Amino acid sequence: MFSLLKICRAAATLTLMMSVQLISAQSIAANVTINLGYAAPDTSTYGVLAAKFEELAEEYSGGSIDVKVRCCGQLMGEDEAFKALQLGTVDMHIITGNNVSPHFPLMDAFVLPYIFKNKQHAYAVLEGDVGAEFSRRLKAATGVELLTFGFVGDRDFYNSRNPITSMKDMQGLKVRVPKNQVMIDTFTEFGASPIPLPWADTPTALQTGTVEGADNGTSFIKAQKFYEIMPHFTVLEHFSYFSPLFASTRIMNKLNGEQQAAVRRAAKDAGLYQKQEMSSRIAGIREFLTTAGGMKTAGFDRADFIAAGQRVQDRYATEKGEEFTAFVQSIRDTAAP
Repeated sequence: MFSLLKICRAAATLTLMMSVQLISAQSIAANVTINLGYAAPDTSTYGVLAAKFEELAEEYSGGSIDVKVRCCGQLMGEDEAFKALQLGTVDMHIITGNNVSPHFPLMDAFVLPYIFKNKQHAYAVLEGDVGAEFSRRLKAATGVELLTFGFVGDRDFYNSRNPITSMKDMQGLKVRVPKNQVMIDTFTEFGASPIPLPWADTPTALQTGTVEGADNGTSFIKAQKFYEIMPHFTVLEHFSYFSPLFASTRIMNKLNGEQQAAVRRAAKDAGLYQKQEMSSRIAGIREFLTTAGGMKTAGFDRADFIAAGQRVQDRYATEKGEEFTAFVQSIRDTAAP
């Protein structure tokens, strides 16, 4: 009887110790810091998305998640960020779609010039079945989770040489492009001389004349103050861009089920907020650039640019394999509301 009592007491003590250890482990796991990086200034569209996500993730998780936002390339540049997400050396990062293409080539379908008919079409694609299928494939192939596509904007064009009134004004123009083959091929089709450069080298290249022009999302042109060095501005709208927020598998696995749900909900709601906020700002930013900002703009014929963009679309749709062709067709087939 005495031995049995000792055994029971020992078992009770062990159970208590295990319970304390479990509660302790859960307590540690319940307070997670997430580092979220992006390469643009905090006044850019990236800053709008990151700040709202920080607010909502902390609110929805009941304070068990602490988001630390690192702007302006503090963590790393966009060219390195996606690989770091795969390795788990960075928690979350906002990366322009064209900089994801080298790691997941299907992204190039969204980079194709004039692939979206209008903004309604773009959001119908990204927020609907096509976007969901893309996110699923991305995670299966790379292990990186796409939390939100966010706001869809246009890359506006600017240069130091001459006004753009037709495609012939692009002839021989030295244009900085990201290291993305679709964008290189598109500007070649436009008649320009594209020069691939990482984002970090772009401001210096523009200032020194290494390149004569470039394109960026409208808000980036203002945030980077390119209006101070580039006199000519063109609403070319040749590329659409979006600023997806990505998460590493490592950070998502550190979260419990409720925290994961909070993060995904916060990302979705922050993306919708960014969409509404930035959509309301673009017209005002363009007006600023061409008035107080001092940039000059001219009326131009977009027809030749659209035709050139269509040639690039068709070439990629036929040359990059059946999966890519089918995906491009699914974008084209999606009806705008």
